[in-house]
Amino acid sequence: MVDEKMETKEVTELQDRLVYINRVAKVVKGGRRFSFNAIVVVGDGKGKVGYGLGKANEVPDAIRKALEKAKKNMIEVPIQNGTIPHEIMAKYGASKVFMKPAREGTGVIAGRAVRAVVEVAGIRNLLSKCYGSRNYHNVVKATIKGLSMLKSPEKSLRQRGKLPKEE
Repeated sequence: MVDEKMETKEVTELQDRLVYINRVAKVVKGGRRFSFNAIVVVGDGKGKVGYGLGKANEVPDAIRKALEKAKKNMIEVPIQNGTIPHEIMAKYGASKVFMKPAREGTGVIAGRAVRAVVEVAGIRNLLSKCYGSRNYHNVVKATIKGLSMLKSPEKSLRQRGKLPKEE
C-alpha cells in the first residue's frame, strides 16, 4: 500500500544555478560594511524555470533567499524538440536578449546569464545574443520575459481558429 502512494506521487527534482554574486559596500563612520546579493535560477529541466534575487550580509544567506524566491516565481516554457518554437526578442531595462531556435546538435550558444536560464529550463539547442547592457540582473529578467512570451504552435493555431478549443 505504501509503494502505490510512492509511485503515484510525482517528484520533481529542481536544478539550481548561481548566476552572479555581487558585493555591495556601504561606507559608515567606522569603515565599510559589506553586503551581498545573489541571482539564482531554478528549473526542472522539463520546461519550468524561475529566478530569484536574494540580499543578505553573508553569501550563503543571500543564495538561500534567492533560491526560495526562484521557486516561487516559476513559469512554464514551451519546448519543442529540445529548442524554443520560434524566435523572440525581449527587453528589460537597457538589456535586450534575442533568442533563436537551433537544430539538434547545435547546443546552447549563449552568454553566462542566458545559458544558466535556458539550461535549467531544459532547452538543449539555442542561439542567442545580448544587446545593450550586459548587467546580469537585467539579462536574466529579459530572458525570463522572452521565454514567458513564447507560444506553442498548438496555442497559436487555437487562437487563429484552426484547431478546436480545449475544454
